[in-house]
This record gives sequence, C-alpha cells and structure tokens, in this order.
Amino acid sequence: MELLVPLALLVSVFLIFLLLSPRHPKSGSKGKSAQPSLNNHKASKSYTKSEVSTHNKRTDCWIIIKNKVYDVTSYVEEHPGGDAILAHAGDDSTEGFFGPQHATRVFDMIDDFYIGDLEQ
Repeated sequence: MELLVPLALLVSVFLIFLLLSPRHPKSGSKGKSAQPSLNNHKASKSYTKSEVSTHNKRTDCWIIIKNKVYDVTSYVEEHPGGDAILAHAGDDSTEGFFGPQHATRVFDMIDDFYIGDLEQ
C-alpha cells in the first residue's frame, strides 16, 4: 500500500508530460515508438510477460497497460519525472496509469507507443 502513492505520483508526472509535450516525431527517430497510433489497426504482435520484463532499462523500456505493450524508450529522456518512468520498466503500469488524476487526452497519446498485446 505504501508503494501506491509514489507509483501514482510517478505515473501522474509521466501523463502530464505526455499532455504537454509536442506530438511531432524527432528527426532521425527510429523504431515503432515514432509510428503514429495507426499501429492499433495493424495486426499486432503478442509478447509474453517474460519477454516484456527484459526491456527494463533506460535504453530499452517497455511497459504494460491493460494487457497492451508499449515501447516508451524514446520517451524516457523526455520524462518530466526523470527516472521515475523506470520504476515499472518491463512490468505492468496499469494501476497508476489509470489513476483519477489523469486527463483523458493522455489515454489517446499512449497509443503512439503501442507495439503489441500481452499474451494471456
């Protein structure tokens, strides 16, 4: 229970930054994180929790939100909460992400980082 408050704060900062950051791809960006949210309409890849858990560092950061996998590596350095985004790197961030403190626009913005679904 003691970890829920810091987790909610970390996710809040992440989402606020998503709201305030410009939504244009950086020049020279590579990878799926720079792809538009149209990825949701393509056939998606499935990842096991074990696969996702290996992407748990600053240079390779994936998170799970509602059984969907997001590669947020390109966002780590821009995160206004600093390394707070790394607290759940390679793991499930659903609970904090859907806290009452977040604006609904953030839920659409996360789609830019979608890479697939979590295998059940």
